[in-house]
Formats: sequence, structure tokens, C-alpha cells
Amino acid sequence: MGLTLALLAVSLAPRVQSNAILAGSFQAAAAALAVWQAVLWLRLRGEPAGRSFQVVLRPQHYLQAAVQLSVFLYWGYFWRPVYDHAWLLVGQLLFAYAFDLLLAWSRRERYTLGFGPFPIIFSTNLFLWFRDDWFYLQFVMLAAGFMGKEFVRWRRDGHSTHIFNPSAFSLGLFSLILLATGTTDLTWGQDIASTLTLAPRIYLFLFLIGLVVMYAFSITLVAGSAAIVLFGSSALYSAVTGVPYFIDSEIPSAVFLGLHLLVTDPSTSPRTPLGKAVFGALYGAGVFALYALLGAMGLPTFYDKLLCVPLLNLSVQQIDRLAAAIRARREAAPRPAGMRAPAPAGLLQANPLHMAVWALFFGAMTVAGATDGRHRGDTVPFWEQACADGRPQACERLIQIETNYCGDNAGWACNELGRHHREGTVVPADPERALEYFAQACELRFQAGCVNLLDPASTVRADPRALDLRLLLREAGPNLLDMPEPMLYARACDHGWSFACRP
Repeated sequence: MGLTLALLAVSLAPRVQSNAILAGSFQAAAAALAVWQAVLWLRLRGEPAGRSFQVVLRPQHYLQAAVQLSVFLYWGYFWRPVYDHAWLLVGQLLFAYAFDLLLAWSRRERYTLGFGPFPIIFSTNLFLWFRDDWFYLQFVMLAAGFMGKEFVRWRRDGHSTHIFNPSAFSLGLFSLILLATGTTDLTWGQDIASTLTLAPRIYLFLFLIGLVVMYAFSITLVAGSAAIVLFGSSALYSAVTGVPYFIDSEIPSAVFLGLHLLVTDPSTSPRTPLGKAVFGALYGAGVFALYALLGAMGLPTFYDKLLCVPLLNLSVQQIDRLAAAIRARREAAPRPAGMRAPAPAGLLQANPLHMAVWALFFGAMTVAGATDGRHRGDTVPFWEQACADGRPQACERLIQIETNYCGDNAGWACNELGRHHREGTVVPADPERALEYFAQACELRFQAGCVNLLDPASTVRADPRALDLRLLLREAGPNLLDMPEPMLYARACDHGWSFACRP
């Protein structure tokens, strides 16, 4: 009841009261918990056995929660909606504890109290949260995760345990629902996936905090294998086609976050070193394939890192059995006379060795320009040339990039989109849509857009203004509002804008 009343009190916070539906969502969640408590009290009133809890503080819960909280703090400093979300996180934690307690007490006498709900709530909110008008679905999503943890179980190593990572289960389930209903815009999902890079050196930050989890829970092989498969597949695609597989990175920052803090749950991943390596490799391959599949279907691609985790959780026991069979066969195989004995298993399976290899690989990725810093996919002229050369998916990605910049109020990008829809060379001709983009460009005081709006017989292009360049050159980071113009034009020249290279 104390947790329920605290949730009700949070509904009075100014952040929650700023939206009537959001406040109603909190109050409805508190009311549902109160009704459940009343029903449970009436059911147990005549029984001799009461309900209790035991305190168990597990490192995998509080260490993961601390690492996840550090991501919120660092990311939110550069993207303020994360800090604005703080009261909503508090409300979700109160709801999660009360819901988990009631669920356990409805089925048995004792509840294990600890930090368990923290990593579930934090992990869920690192990848998906609903907008204020639909926030009641956030409580439903959390409830689904705890229900899956409680009811969807199997016996593993002689013990009953949950099959799915609770946050991954609810994220995967709701991702499917949002995709099937075409309602992604009810969430902040796309914004979450694209704003991580607003935090400077985000790859290095995730790598460093990831080392904490790797050291504590020996999951280096999972994250490292996933990264190696993704980086290798992306590099091979780029070498064959001449364009990056992912638009502006070899491994998107949100995927890099996922392979550190989503797929690595030690309770729902394999136990053997070989099994962990296979599990991580399958995650990397799954993300790679889902990105292409979702893109081909015209669906949001940020779901790629969420959809395959529940399927991998289901395969954990098979992966461990396969790893055990391979190890047994290798140990039983006779060695020819004079052949050296293999290295001690303890050395090859040592987590510190795996961490050292992972650190070397991350260093190699950094040197290759695959982490922080400018990526060739960050430059609009690169995609313009790739589209002109007929490279795979290049024109579609050029349109996607210009649409994003137009949405950020870059008049040049809006004018280019209008030109594409008027000329019909990059996309099918659509005169009405072209006029809409030209009108938007003109509204943003981009002169060529006004000319094109008034004269449908011709299409005028113009170089980006300094204001446009502050958006076009941001390299997926913050807008360059304070950069002096000489530095801005030097950066534009480096990006391939030839007009900026003139003295």
C-alpha cells in the first residue's frame, strides 16, 4: 500500500500533471494496484499463512542498474527529454515493485525483495517509452515483462527459472505489436535510437561502462562476438557495394548499447564460453538480417536490436548442449603422436583474456573510424554521389537523410526534397509533395525554395547557408550553433561540399 500511495503521490508531480492523460495513467495504475491488494486481502483473510518477503541483494541486479543509470545521466545531459523523463522512471519503479510483490504473493507466501525491478525498468526505458498521451501502455508493457518472468519458465540445470530476459520479452512483444499496427509514432523509440550520438564519445563511454559488466558477470564473449559479427558483416557489405550497411556507422550506437546492456543478461544467456560466443554471434547476425528485412518492408529499422533477443533466449539450452557436445568430442578426439597438447582450458576460457581481446578489437574499430568521430556516411555529398552512381539503397538513404534534416528545419534539405519530387529522378514524381517541400523551404527563408514555389516550370538549386551547414555537418551529434563560420566552412569542405573550399 505504501508503494501504491507513493505512485499516487508521483502523479501529482508537475511533470506528470502537465498532461491530463499522463496523470490519469498514473492514477489508473495506482487504482489497479489498490484493487488487487483488496482482492488479495479478502482472499487471504481466513487463511492461517500470511505473506512475507526476504531481502536478497544480487550483484547482477544492482551493478547492472548502476551502469544503466550512468547511461541515463550521461545521455540526458545532452538530450534533455531524458531528464524530463525522470519522474516517469520513478513512477515505473514504484509500479514495478508493487506489481511484482502482488504477483508473487498471489501465488506463494514469500517474495524475494532486492534490486531486481531496477535493471528491468532501466533496460526497458533505454530502448522504448510511450509518449505522454499513451503512457498507460508503458505500465501494460512493464506488466507483460513481469508476467513473462513469473509464468514462462523452464527447468535449467535442475532449477526452475524464467526463459526470457524480462525487459527483452516485453520489448520484443510490444515491438511486434507496434510494427503490426503501424503505431510506432506513439513511442519515443526512433528518437531514443537516434539521439544517443548527441552525447560526445558515446561509443567510448559505452565501452568503458561495459567493462564493468563484463568483469563482474563474464559476458565478454557475448558482447564481443556480437560486435565482431556486426562489424565484419558491415565491412564486407561496404567493400562489395561501396556504401555503408548502416547509414552513418558500422555499428549503430543504440545497437552498441544493446549488445552491452540488453542481450547480456547472465540469467538468460548461455553458461559455457563457447555457448556465449555462439549466442553473441547469433545476436549480431540477427540484428544485421533484421535491419535489412525491416528496411525492405518499409518499417522502422530501430527494432532490429529488440526483436531477436526473445528468440535467442529460447535457444539457450540448445546452444549450451551444442557447446557441451563439441567440447566432449574435442576432448575425446585422439591426437597424433608428437602433437602438442592444447592450451589449458582455464587459460582460454579466462574472462580477463577475453576482455583484453575485446579491448584490442574496440581499439581497432576506433582506428578504423567505426566508433566515435566522422563516418563517411555522415556526409551528404557522399550519398549524393553514391545515388548518382546507382549504388544499392543509396538514393533511398539520401532521401531519408534529407528528410531528417528538413525535419530539423534545414531549408536546403527541404528544397532538395522538393526538387527530387518535382524531377522524379530519385523518387517518383509527385508535384503536390514537391510544392509542400518548396513551401517549407521558403518558410525557412531559403530563397531557392521560394523561387521554385512560384515557378513550377523550372527547378532552382542553391548551396546551403551557414544556418543549414550547422545542421548538415553535425555528424549525428549536437547542432553546431556556436562554431565560428571559418571553422564551419572548413568542416564543410572536409565533408565534400566543394563550394565551401573556395577561398
